[in-house]
Amino acid sequence: MSSIVISGDTSGTITIAAPAVSGTNTLTLPATTSTLAINGPAFSAYGSALQSLSNNTLTKIAFNTKLFDTATAFDTTNYRFLPLVAGYYQVNASIGVVPNATGLVGIYLYKNGTLYSRGAVIPNNNQGPDTTLSALISLNGSTDYIEIYGYQNSGISLNVGSNASTYPFSAAMVRSA
Repeated sequence: MSSIVISGDTSGTITIAAPAVSGTNTLTLPATTSTLAINGPAFSAYGSALQSLSNNTLTKIAFNTKLFDTATAFDTTNYRFLPLVAGYYQVNASIGVVPNATGLVGIYLYKNGTLYSRGAVIPNNNQGPDTTLSALISLNGSTDYIEIYGYQNSGISLNVGSNASTYPFSAAMVRSA
């Protein structure tokens, strides 16, 4: 097997080795003078204030505060993630409503304005339910975006909690397209 070894200025080495299989493989590096990014876009956001969920109404959740955003891809005005890198993204979100003895609470992931995945739909009770969502989704890196919606049918409007550690919305690229 042939290989190329590059030594660092002060220490360390990088080895590029050809696979031991027949055929041709190509490694293409971007035309850039900056450091090659190995990690893709990632963000974590939460809602900084209570938000009312009307009875029997699907409502976009106002995740308006970023904990971090590595690629400036999360929009805190429209509450959506629009990564500019095509790939597969792990998405996680959680919401919770104030305790109520009736109805259901659900969380939904929308891609480009269309339902993509539904998280847990659970009965509301006097404990104050939290519902979560986890999904792996392909995003094209140019026009695709994702948003989180909540739903409840208790018979009255209920508030969604606001807390960075309990009610986050986050996504990270796990593999390029």
